Amino acid sequence: MSTTFDPEQPPDRPVNLTDGEDLTAFVDTYEDVLVEFYTDGCGVCASMEPVLGGVAREGVVVGMINPRDDPPLIDEYEIASVPTFVRFQDGTPVDRIAEGFVPGEQLQAFAQG
Repeated sequence: MSTTFDPEQPPDRPVNLTDGEDLTAFVDTYEDVLVEFYTDGCGVCASMEPVLGGVAREGVVVGMINPRDDPPLIDEYEIASVPTFVRFQDGTPVDRIAEGFVPGEQLQAFAQG
């Protein structure tokens, strides 16, 4: 089930996305979006949560999705390791980082292109 997002009120905290439909709706709603692909039980992913919260408070639209909840996403976005961060512009993936823990300032700069 796809969620409706409001382009006039971008979220100021990371949004948990449930499936590919949610992801598509989210990245199509906002011009620039940072999405973390994570898995439950991933220690590095868990350590990124406060960093993502800080990035979102600085004005970056942030989504989080577990590709194991919708396995076709793994191939579609070529997720080989987690966390993987994908930057979307106008609904299209334009860049990615898949290097483990990413400090806040580096992630903020990445998200802003």
